[in-house]
Amino acid sequence: MIIIKDITKKFDDKLVLKGINLDIEKASTMVVMGASGSGKSVLLKLIVGLLKPDDGEIWIDDKNIIELSEKQMDAVRKNIGMVFQSGALFDSLTVGENIGFSLVRRTNMSKSEITKTVAEKLEMVGLGGIENMMPSDLSGGMRKRVSLARAISMDPQIVLYDEPTTGLDPLMADEINMLINKLHDELKVTSIVVTHDMKSAFTVSTKMAMLKNGEIAASGTPDEIRSNTDPWVVDFISTGFFYEEI
Repeated sequence: MIIIKDITKKFDDKLVLKGINLDIEKASTMVVMGASGSGKSVLLKLIVGLLKPDDGEIWIDDKNIIELSEKQMDAVRKNIGMVFQSGALFDSLTVGENIGFSLVRRTNMSKSEITKTVAEKLEMVGLGGIENMMPSDLSGGMRKRVSLARAISMDPQIVLYDEPTTGLDPLMADEINMLINKLHDELKVTSIVVTHDMKSAFTVSTKMAMLKNGEIAASGTPDEIRSNTDPWVVDFISTGFFYEEI
């Protein structure tokens, strides 16, 4: 579904990603972990076309998106949903308007069809009937779930999650993890999850990749990561803490 080949990205004099290679299979959940500043969120922005790499290729569904025009890339984005770390809801719009935003702008659906779709997506994330609430009235966990409902409003083939459990208490984080798994199972989406949360990573992943100093330090299934003997990986598994080498 997604092939990342020799991707390099630099900001000023800092080389953030150094020849990243990653294959993400269709209907899998790839979790990407690493220290702050290791390039995890940059990788998501490259995949959705918000940033351009300095070198390398990103293939999505047999298209090298680096070569696409903005109009062509916009067509690819219709198949990608993104859940931002902060939720990134429009505070001036209701919950229903937030979820229906892309449907209004990007489809020819009637108002009644949009209303029905919004209700269906809210039911999927366990928040049926809150269409008329404002984002300011929602708890942190509810905002995350509304953000997820918005991300799946267009029935995307790919969903990107940027730190989906950050700022949540353990019980709500568990709910978000279960929801990610539920949507993966029901919608058969290809998911990429960027997270610092080790419990979340092992709960939702079918494959994992660890970024260290801009490179993939380890990758594989959760069991393969658990059995990895690299000291840096072992430290993370045992302490949940990433460090960067100087």
